[in-house]
Amino acid sequence: MLMSDGLLRVFWPYDLPRSTSPGVIVGWRNSELDLFVLSVLEDVEPRNVENALRAGILFRNSPHTITQIFSLCGRSAMHVLGSTNARTLPATFNPSHLHVTTSPSCKVPHIFCPSETNISIQIIMFSRPHPTRMQYMSLDPISLALGDKQPIAGRDELDSVDTEEEQEKARIAKLVEKLKLHTVVRHVPSQKEQVLPIILNQINCAFETGKLLERNSKLIGTRVKRSMSVSERVIESASTLRDLFVLGVSYVFWRWIWPVITRCFVIGLLCHRAVAEIILQILEWRARPEAAALKDISATAQQVDIRLQQFCYWPIQYIKLRQRKNNWESVTTSHPDYIRFYNSLWLVANDVIIGIALGSYIIDNAHWVAYQINIILNGWTVEGLQRTISWLMGWPAGLKLNKELAAFLGDLFLWVIEHWAAFIANLQPYLPHLIYFVGCSSFAGASMPVALFSDLLSILTIHIYSFYIASARIFNWQLSIIISLFHLFRGKKRNVLRNRIDSCDYDLDQLLLGTILFTVLFFLLPTVIVFYLAFTSARMLIISLGAALDTCLAFLNHFPLFALMLRLKDSRRLPGMIEYFYMLFTCVTSFI
Repeated sequence: MLMSDGLLRVFWPYDLPRSTSPGVIVGWRNSELDLFVLSVLEDVEPRNVENALRAGILFRNSPHTITQIFSLCGRSAMHVLGSTNARTLPATFNPSHLHVTTSPSCKVPHIFCPSETNISIQIIMFSRPHPTRMQYMSLDPISLALGDKQPIAGRDELDSVDTEEEQEKARIAKLVEKLKLHTVVRHVPSQKEQVLPIILNQINCAFETGKLLERNSKLIGTRVKRSMSVSERVIESASTLRDLFVLGVSYVFWRWIWPVITRCFVIGLLCHRAVAEIILQILEWRARPEAAALKDISATAQQVDIRLQQFCYWPIQYIKLRQRKNNWESVTTSHPDYIRFYNSLWLVANDVIIGIALGSYIIDNAHWVAYQINIILNGWTVEGLQRTISWLMGWPAGLKLNKELAAFLGDLFLWVIEHWAAFIANLQPYLPHLIYFVGCSSFAGASMPVALFSDLLSILTIHIYSFYIASARIFNWQLSIIISLFHLFRGKKRNVLRNRIDSCDYDLDQLLLGTILFTVLFFLLPTVIVFYLAFTSARMLIISLGAALDTCLAFLNHFPLFALMLRLKDSRRLPGMIEYFYMLFTCVTSFI
């Protein structure tokens, strides 16, 4: 029975032969008027092709079971959809058997459909993805993150600390879902949208299935020749003395040598995994549940953690890639793993190559690099900071500060800087050796010296961080006291239990003492603000340098280099242009 919309939809591959020879169209029949063409078999009869499909002759010598292709494509059997370049055209239109005319000069086939049938024809041309080249189409973009890693032992105890946070996230997710129910933008997916993934699976399987049908088309109407047995193949391959020698050597290698090599390699992987797990546990150890782990504090520890996780995950990824050889190439579930695996390998290889070049330069110029770092440390973090504090102790930019408070804070900070300068002077003889060690670590990748420099930046500027924390605490305490005294001056107080401002009756001596303290602290506030802004600016500059180094680490560890290369080399190996295909496929009706 014809569909009510009166529209015949035919999916036709671009790369099908456009010869003038007669042929038989084979494909999927999604519904009465929704047809998907897989291949055109020439020089065969439609009846013989139909019988071959029922008997499974066209599926012989398939690398894997054909039922999996049927399951992916959402169909239980293939059908003969029509004929091409028939000698005589029928008098009436029959949707169960199309008559198509093709020619080398016309890219789009012409379907015989008289105007009195009142049926419109829509031919959707598509390029079949080449599964051997790992080309495929997908509705979802791939993710290069290691999202399916194996859980690390002991991680459950650490995750239990974040129970409240997870509950809060679940509550917010429920609220978001309730909000989606009341929006006018959201709509229930139609049957046409639900059938789109099956159409994409049919497109992904079209090339491999079509080639299988074309290879077996020669078996239609002929008797299949019996293949040689294993003993016959052995006798044929060992017909000469040279073949016997090669066969004996290969037998010894695969029977005795190769198992030993693989067993040693597996033992090495297990030892590496055990050591890596121990180091990962050390990097994730926390003194208290709410305390930060070592990898959260140190950039070097975090870099080691990333590399160890990658090394532990590579065997799992490789096993997945090996398993895809046991399945049809049209099955695209392993393609993201392939891209993630080689993207990770390429990033590590580039990291090591850049690290060797960088490490060679640092090792050859260790004394010069140490000398430059020493000049920067003394010029910016010691002498420059001393000049800034001395300037703040006067009248900075014409501001008249409290002389006594500025002198007290300045002398305190200068005293700390003098002790820090003595520490830097004691460190100076060992600085070339430290730079040499950083250069040697570059042979593990350029990310290691960058991480070490980030940690050195944090360690060698710890006095600035201390000044920032001290000035921020003083400013916070003073501002909090001023706000409390301002409420007292207005006859109010803050109710901590109810988190609100209430009225309060104060005695005269309380009001007088509060007014005096408010006045003193308010006039001392500009001096504290000036020191706070100075150290905050210095801290922000250090944070900016650290952020630049972290950005370099992010590029070295997570840049999608292999994916971009695939995009430039063969964009069909990455899911893309799905919006365009979605507009084409929205016309597809539901399956019958």
